[in-house]
Amino acid sequence: MNAGRTARERARAQLTREITEIARRQLGTEGAGGLNLRAIARELGMVSSAIYRYYPSRDELLTALIIDAYTAVGEAVERADAARDPDDHAGRWRAVCHAVRDWALAHPHEYALIYGSPVPGYQAPADTVGPAVRDTVVYGRILASAYAAGVLTPPDGFPAPPPSFAGDADAVRELMPGLPDDLVARAIAAWTGLFGFLSFELFGQFANVIDDRATLFEHQVRTLGRLVGLPAS
Repeated sequence: MNAGRTARERARAQLTREITEIARRQLGTEGAGGLNLRAIARELGMVSSAIYRYYPSRDELLTALIIDAYTAVGEAVERADAARDPDDHAGRWRAVCHAVRDWALAHPHEYALIYGSPVPGYQAPADTVGPAVRDTVVYGRILASAYAAGVLTPPDGFPAPPPSFAGDADAVRELMPGLPDDLVARAIAAWTGLFGFLSFELFGQFANVIDDRATLFEHQVRTLGRLVGLPAS
């Protein structure tokens, strides 16, 4: 009886993987808004009603793909950080930035799913939040550790954040404890600057403009690191 259940569970897990693999291919050809459960069922040779036992709606399949994508980039960032000397804060920052770029270049359609335009009519459920912040948690940990060690030396000459930012800073500080409002604001600028570069690169805005994007990316990463006060070396 147990062996039979295990076999059924394995078969279900395998078919679930096949469904999500086909759905990822659809992301590349039709975009997230074009996900079609009936088309996936036809490709698998299933009757269309059968696929709804695995994903009752397009939105549930979309949520699964979003969670998988966030989990993948989060794991890539965690591995990159773990491979560095914990006291090399600037090296850790560069490593996690390159991990995000490497993952994005290898999975452009999944990157577009989670960092591109919202899917019309789709509202992400709460269970996407944890996977979505895995990479940000690592980033916050790097900055909090650097600040506690006294090695963050942000350059002068930048305006202070507006007073209205104080409440928002408290919420963000949960991910980077100990940082003052000014550094929290710079941290947001650096993190969003990373994804801004990647979005321009992946969505074609650098076409016929920037040829050596890898070298410029490294410069961008070091510049954004200095903005938040990480050592230049």
